[in-house]
Amino acid sequence: MFTSAEMSRNSLKLIRSVGLQHYRSRVHSFCAQAAAFSPEPVRDPSKVRNAAIIAHVDHGKSTLCDKILRDCSIQVREERIMDSGDLERERGITITSKVTTAEYKDYLINVVDSPGHSDFGGEVERILGMVDGAVLLVDATEGPMAQTKFVLSKALALNLKPLVVINKIDRDTARPDAVESELFDLFASLDASEEQLDFTTVYASAKEGWASLSLDEGRDRGITPLLDKIVELVPPPNVSLNESFSFVITMLSRDPFLGRMATGKVFSGVAKVGDVVHVVSRDGVRKANARITKITASRGLKREEVQLASAGDIVSLAGISDMAVGDTVAFPSPNATPADCANLEVSTIKPLWAPAIDPPTVSVTVSVNDSPLAGKEGEVLTSQKLAEWLHTEAENNVSIAVEHDEMTDGLEVKGRGELQLGILVETLRREGAELALSPPRVLTKEDREGNLLEPLEELHIEVDDEHSGMIIEKLSERQASLVDVRPVLGGRTRISFLCPSRGLLGYRQVFTQDTRGTGIMNRIFAEWAPAKASLKSSVARKGMLVSMASGVTSAHALAALEARGTLFVGPREPVYTGMIIGENSRDMDIDVNPVKAKQLTNFRTHQKDDTFRLSPPRLFSLEAAMSYVTASEKVEVTPKSIRMRKRVLDPAERARKKI
Repeated sequence: MFTSAEMSRNSLKLIRSVGLQHYRSRVHSFCAQAAAFSPEPVRDPSKVRNAAIIAHVDHGKSTLCDKILRDCSIQVREERIMDSGDLERERGITITSKVTTAEYKDYLINVVDSPGHSDFGGEVERILGMVDGAVLLVDATEGPMAQTKFVLSKALALNLKPLVVINKIDRDTARPDAVESELFDLFASLDASEEQLDFTTVYASAKEGWASLSLDEGRDRGITPLLDKIVELVPPPNVSLNESFSFVITMLSRDPFLGRMATGKVFSGVAKVGDVVHVVSRDGVRKANARITKITASRGLKREEVQLASAGDIVSLAGISDMAVGDTVAFPSPNATPADCANLEVSTIKPLWAPAIDPPTVSVTVSVNDSPLAGKEGEVLTSQKLAEWLHTEAENNVSIAVEHDEMTDGLEVKGRGELQLGILVETLRREGAELALSPPRVLTKEDREGNLLEPLEELHIEVDDEHSGMIIEKLSERQASLVDVRPVLGGRTRISFLCPSRGLLGYRQVFTQDTRGTGIMNRIFAEWAPAKASLKSSVARKGMLVSMASGVTSAHALAALEARGTLFVGPREPVYTGMIIGENSRDMDIDVNPVKAKQLTNFRTHQKDDTFRLSPPRLFSLEAAMSYVTASEKVEVTPKSIRMRKRVLDPAERARKKI
């Protein structure tokens, strides 16, 4: 053995002889070899539990995740810690699925928090393929809702046996026995097996942080009764450590330092950093060879670097560039070399099964912003940059499709609903992009006999009794069929409809106004059905107030225009010819001048110098503006503004074309 002084002298001699850079590379190589000879231990798959928390929106999934982490000795400093995105925190909803890991006793529990809104159902569909069990969360007052049926049907189709948690037991309006009975009926209606019908029920209050196996038991054990049931009832992953490595990509993300990251479940074998792997698409097409540069895993609230990806665990791999959701990453054999991968026959690796994703039902066309105010508020302005961002997002989100629109030379973006497309555009807007949007349109398809089919949705509405008649009348005009009406607690009524998706475009804002913000509306895709007749004319909106001049709005001009309808702009706002500044009180468009200034004279009176008292302008969210415009109009979206405009700006040309 060398002393420390001898080691220092030897190091200095080596540096002088081979150079500093070469010395550093030799030290780095030695450290890598040492790490390879002493890898971290492979975890026993029987001690791993992979479970997804699925539920309707606002039934408490993210709050329950907080309490699970807390009871597993992980410090949670804020509420809904899993909703880490800015838009998720602003809107109070989960948009993307996220994985966190908690160690309970000697078990590793991978918990997947999933969205509850129907527009993000694709997130639920893809993550159910990498878990072995599901925790179905249901509100003790509301009971099973629209999205409850959707997520439960997906879980049952994958032969998962859900563990039922009836949440919010602490509420005075809780009705756990009735909700449990409704859940059994829902399981039966979805053709659940006898084993799935024999579900276990846990009663909980995620907000107060406790769970119980019965309504009469104590509530002082925290969430541990639920964790015990997850360990007991969720089966360990059906994997093998002795087979060659295989891994299915379920989620994609981008790290600023590592590049693209592939997250998924390891179905067999063990892989380590530096291994060469092979990528195969869903349909068995060989895509590329790659070398794993880093492996990370969620441990509590952090992503930690690990040396091994072993069967049963959920990890993220870096170093794979050519990949997509649903691809299989695998070794040709446990002792494969890079040369083996290069000479590999495609048939020797079969793609692993990945769940199919329901097709999109709504689309919008995204194009470059060509208004007179273009380029003044954003940084991403070209169609190339927009296309690059949207195609990247489509690779990460399997429920979104992007195609080139030859009619408008734009990009047609297809998704599950207005909210999902609005979130997508809002994210792009916050990246500094300027763009123009067409109104959303519902996608259709033809059956084998050539009949036109359109998407039909289940619509579940809960309103005060006084509003139920108006809601039924308005939805009947939109070709909705009444399915069920039943009273609920608190003088409210729950109404169920079957309605074409195109009849619901733009309806959420109308619904909010009709119910004065007290109504609850949930919708979910039901089936493809024969297209119904066109909507009645009573659904159409009024005419528009369109600016005939460019400049900055003046209070003097807007005060004169208030009598003509409802204004969308306030004073001292930039406008241009062809921009929509308000809604006319009549059923026709009218060109107006909102920039006309007050005539100045030398004569002053108290009456003439009175200040103008303008009503607050009507403001639109991005989703509301998308649903408000018609086919002859566009929505201009910038990082700072949302404007509506005519597709053809020149009023003379619009009159000539009669649009």
